[in-house]
Amino acid sequence: MDKVQIRAFTDTELTKEVTKKPLLLPVNPESFNRTLKLELKKEQGQGSQGSNPEYVLTQPEELSFEFIFDGTGTIEGYAFADPNDKSVKKQLEIFLATVYNMDGDIHKPYYLKVQWGQLIFPCMLSNLDLNYNLFLDNGDPLRVKANATFKQYISLKKRNLDEGKKSPDLTHVRSIKAGDRLDMMTNKIYNDSKYVTQIAKANGLTTIRKIKPGTDLVFPPLDKTEQN
Repeated sequence: MDKVQIRAFTDTELTKEVTKKPLLLPVNPESFNRTLKLELKKEQGQGSQGSNPEYVLTQPEELSFEFIFDGTGTIEGYAFADPNDKSVKKQLEIFLATVYNMDGDIHKPYYLKVQWGQLIFPCMLSNLDLNYNLFLDNGDPLRVKANATFKQYISLKKRNLDEGKKSPDLTHVRSIKAGDRLDMMTNKIYNDSKYVTQIAKANGLTTIRKIKPGTDLVFPPLDKTEQN
């Protein structure tokens, strides 16, 4: 079975990959857990029994699994991130550099995509527990059990596209299709096409005509848009 792949990116849209070669886990986990959670408002009137939970928001999904870093040479099919240095210490160093360490250019750890078979999970690491349980005579680790949790990451642009909310007081992102007109799209969102010039300005457009299909345009709230 293919190894779990972890790809690292520096941008919020997950297009600028740090390296062309993904990091492979040395050995696949036996299973993984998905945590899906809804946040509910649970206020209850005095003297009443039970409650009527109200939906507040959907929490980002979490993906978690356990695997090991091993230097004993006893695990069949074990893959080393650096074939020139098969120590557990080096394997951990490469793993942490990919999922945990802060990058100096973006001032945060990398955005990630975890892939295992059909599972593709855009995310960032939210928690990592490392249990050291075997050691060499010099104190270097010989086996480390890792328990990693990744929190789903969806960019603002994709979130707005997926949610498809209609209210003009929210930021919208629309992808231009052949035949679309900016004035008609502006009218559909704001119920008035007079804001078309401001929308063009917000997106850095030099013209409101001949917008290339596939271009993503942002339609901000009216109170954040310069109005006539």
